[in-house]
Amino acid sequence: MARHRNVRNLDLDDEMYDDFYGRSLEETDFCVSPSTEAEFMFRRDKGHTLSSFIEQDTKIDEKDEENEEEDFAEEEEYRRPQLDPATQEKLQTCIEKIEDIFGDSYHEREMVNAVMTSNYNVEAAVDALINKNTSASASASAVPTPRKPEFFGNNIVINTRDSPKPPSSTQQPSKPQFLESKQSESASSSKPSSGASTPKTDTSRAQSRESLLDDSINRTPKASKSREVIDIPSELKKRQSGKELINLVVIGHVDAGKSTLMGHLLFNLGNVSKRAMHKNEMESKKSGKGSFAFAWVLDETEEERTRGITMDVAMTMFETKTKLVTLLDAPGHRDFIPNMIQGTAQADVAILVVDSRPGEFEAGFDAGGQTREHAILARSLGVGQLIVAVNKMDSINWSKERYDAIVLKMKVFMAKQAGFKESDVSYVPCSGLSGENLTEKAKEPALLEWYKDSSLVEKIDIFSPPLRPIEKPFRLCVSDVYKGQGSFTIAGKVESGSVQNNDRIMVMPAGENGMVKGLTTRDEGVRFAAAGDYITASMHGVDMAHVTVGSIICDVNAPMRTTTKLAARIVIFNIQIPLTKGFMVVFHSQNLAEPATISKLVGILNKNTGEIVQRRPRCLTKQMNAIIEVKFSRPVCVELYRENKVLGRFMLRYSGKTLAAGVITEIK
Repeated sequence: MARHRNVRNLDLDDEMYDDFYGRSLEETDFCVSPSTEAEFMFRRDKGHTLSSFIEQDTKIDEKDEENEEEDFAEEEEYRRPQLDPATQEKLQTCIEKIEDIFGDSYHEREMVNAVMTSNYNVEAAVDALINKNTSASASASAVPTPRKPEFFGNNIVINTRDSPKPPSSTQQPSKPQFLESKQSESASSSKPSSGASTPKTDTSRAQSRESLLDDSINRTPKASKSREVIDIPSELKKRQSGKELINLVVIGHVDAGKSTLMGHLLFNLGNVSKRAMHKNEMESKKSGKGSFAFAWVLDETEEERTRGITMDVAMTMFETKTKLVTLLDAPGHRDFIPNMIQGTAQADVAILVVDSRPGEFEAGFDAGGQTREHAILARSLGVGQLIVAVNKMDSINWSKERYDAIVLKMKVFMAKQAGFKESDVSYVPCSGLSGENLTEKAKEPALLEWYKDSSLVEKIDIFSPPLRPIEKPFRLCVSDVYKGQGSFTIAGKVESGSVQNNDRIMVMPAGENGMVKGLTTRDEGVRFAAAGDYITASMHGVDMAHVTVGSIICDVNAPMRTTTKLAARIVIFNIQIPLTKGFMVVFHSQNLAEPATISKLVGILNKNTGEIVQRRPRCLTKQMNAIIEVKFSRPVCVELYRENKVLGRFMLRYSGKTLAAGVITEIK
């Protein structure tokens, strides 16, 4: 008797679990047909081989895998040919215009080939794509005639040349979708003749193509990305109205009155409104610091105002009769020497402010004070011209004796230790609190008795701007990064070369390409920026994580070099601990502060001749000139001093003290 399935007591969960063949694997509870048994059973007496049995079961799997591989190959991202940046940009512009017309109708490979074949002519590329689509449709609809054998002696050769049959009257060649949408109602309502079909003529195709191009241009206008040719020197003169651009940093010992001095100068020049000044006076008096009203013009953060000291570099602009001045107010406290180095590295000239009061000048000038250290750092960082502003002279009744004593001590130090030429250093008595001798010549009777020279602003007018390396490749050292909407903004000084809107740039040492837009200098949007300009710019196509303070924005065709090892010539300061091989330091170059190791002491140099007097010394002590090798744990951007004097300088610091200053002589 046949066995039947107990349907009422079936477990439906087991029924839902099916194998590849669609039958339950629990065949022990049910009837097994001969066909089912043949599918599952392997018998040696039937002469089957195991390989053929497995091959029969896996045909569908292999076919599916082949289809998946083909689909994956088709969907794989197409890589464009490697072209130069200008040609790549031209190609991208053509592709965008074609995509506006056709949408997703064509693969990127087809569009790139059409554009390059037509020599980057959008109209010719559109024609090529239309003709290709039409011919492909016509060939697909054609019916080939049967092949006829040809006899040559005893050999039979099949003729592979097919004679395609013309399409019938009822068989229309397929048209591209965008062409069908553009056909007029009259054309669609008319019937084709009884003969062959009437495809669109070349004239109508050209008209359709022109109308589509016009529609796409009107719908999505795109600005030309070609680089505008600008005469940089002449345009700079027009922008600056005949004035010279200088970057001025204010340095000095803490509490010497730097911020008050420059805040009062800005107020006298009209760069600070009376309303803003009145607000600062009221807020400073409320906090018990009424004398800090002018300092708060530059010290704007709450922490700086609470502590009464400058902590970060404040930047602003003002004009004199002959100069456009970018003012950098550097901190004076020893804890913020790295910030002072970053500000001074971007300056061309400097004002060194000293406190004339008894005991205060000595505290800043003697060992441990920042007056001496700031002057040496400024000279080591490339500042060649300097004004010594003898401040707070009103508190000592404009004493000529005290002023002469300070000037005499400063002259000896500047010439013998700091390395300034005597003609490049000038001295001005002044008062930041009262504003005496800042923007106008002295009016105080006690001062007029012995001082007949220029005011501080007139001394600034005498500064000579350095030569700007505009002809060299573009280099900008990032001093700050701001987050924006969809992009981000960087700030920094252009050290060499020039940059324009929509220029392709490279971020080093990350090595990432991008585009710079929205150039701004002196709070005004500009088309270009050149060496000496302090700018802000919007970055596009770059990951913000790859841009940090100290990164270099450079020309994509002339990127800056990176290295993990370099050789340099250094001048050692008045250090207490000798420098040895393996000594850990902090390498300061512009805005970069990178840990490093002195990997080798090459030799000690003669101070006068520069010749090596001792090779491979065991250590280096104070006031020595030497050649060393410095090693980094990750790549840094550097340039040789002989190629770029700004980017080829650096400082070595350790534990809050400056150990040495140097120039890069070799990149390993």
